[in-house]
Amino acid sequence: MQIAKVRGTVVSTHKTPNLTGVKLLLLQFMNVNGQPVPKYEVAGDTVGAGVNEWVLVTRGGAARKDRGKEECPLDAMVVGIIDTVTVENRLLYSKKDEFRRN
Repeated sequence: MQIAKVRGTVVSTHKTPNLTGVKLLLLQFMNVNGQPVPKYEVAGDTVGAGVNEWVLVTRGGAARKDRGKEECPLDAMVVGIIDTVTVENRLLYSKKDEFRRN
């Protein structure tokens, strides 16, 4: 899995029927210091993540392991919304603190 920040949504009115009802998000990946890297990806979302939230992303075949998504042509899926990230006893990210700032 990887850590990413939700940067926006992707709307597609014409898509394969297997993607009907799947919310699509534009994600930007984060490095170990909590800084964004210049790498973006579109991922399906089944957990209800919103813009600016940090999320857990699974990729490849694991993205289709969620019940009912086995036939979805997805390379990436948001599988969790992150509450906190701690690296070497240092708080790198806190959802609570992030939303206080915004």
